[in-house]
Amino acid sequence: MSIKNVRKEVMLTLEQKMQSFMETYLIPAEKIWQPTDFLPNSQSDSFITEVEEIREISKELHDDFWVVLVGDTITEEALPTYESWLLDLDGVCQDPDNSWAKWVRTWTAEENRHGDVLNKYLYLSGRVNMREVEISTQHLIADGFDIGTSTDPYKNFVYTTFQELATYVSHNNVAKIARKKGHKALAKMSKIIAGDEMRHHQAYAHFVKEIFQIDASEMMLAFQHMMKHKIVMPAMHLRESFGEKGSLFDDFSTVAQRIGVYTGFDYVDILKKLNTMWEIDKITNLTPEAEKARDYLMKLPDRMYRITERIKVPDTDFQFKWMLQPS
Repeated sequence: MSIKNVRKEVMLTLEQKMQSFMETYLIPAEKIWQPTDFLPNSQSDSFITEVEEIREISKELHDDFWVVLVGDTITEEALPTYESWLLDLDGVCQDPDNSWAKWVRTWTAEENRHGDVLNKYLYLSGRVNMREVEISTQHLIADGFDIGTSTDPYKNFVYTTFQELATYVSHNNVAKIARKKGHKALAKMSKIIAGDEMRHHQAYAHFVKEIFQIDASEMMLAFQHMMKHKIVMPAMHLRESFGEKGSLFDDFSTVAQRIGVYTGFDYVDILKKLNTMWEIDKITNLTPEAEKARDYLMKLPDRMYRITERIKVPDTDFQFKWMLQPS
């Protein structure tokens, strides 16, 4: 049987547990928080007063903070790209009865709330040029991205496990900064978004752990492949109006590192966590090739840490159109 067909068989095996996965890791729409829970009620007489309070307290946060929050928001709002990618995996199909497709759609529905609430909060803050933000969002969705996994579910689940934990780190650090500056509402919002990301991370990590139990060698090789080629960020093609595809990502990434929202050390720490979580040092009956892959993965965090220590983060004062006054 071909590798591709083996993967489909493994996906079919996991699909039998999908109801349990969804009950454990996803929350019904009626029970989960919704964006309006964190925003001024537009039907309330106090709406204008609450908006003015947000605008006033938002003045206290530095432009770098808002740049990172904009980038996080745009990344969250590019969900159509992520959903279409996941729906193309081997073992997933558009059949309404396909449990994997149901997972992808329900996961997307939960994630959609993140971009929704952050976008509205940015709009109410009065700190950013929303038209420029919207142009960047449209570009990011239209440009798409290649995460280097093709239709391989093993590689995709490594990516989603890593990326969900990365977004947890980012939103959690935004929450810490906002709290220090007395921006309690934004801190609470970012903290609860981070909680969603952690729950989703645990789900995809669970999928990978299940695959390790069924097809350990191929799962190990897929893990090595993703880490050898590095995890690309969803916002890798970020750009401003009239900009070239991807021209803004390095500047945005520099600002995120500079204020401590997401750094190279976070990347290394996530890799270490995945090695530990999946207990790759204890997996047995691997092929010689998979054993080499495991050795590579075990040594990689220390090697990457030493490289990261040597990286200097520039203090360049970037001019983002997101922060300029509309002309």
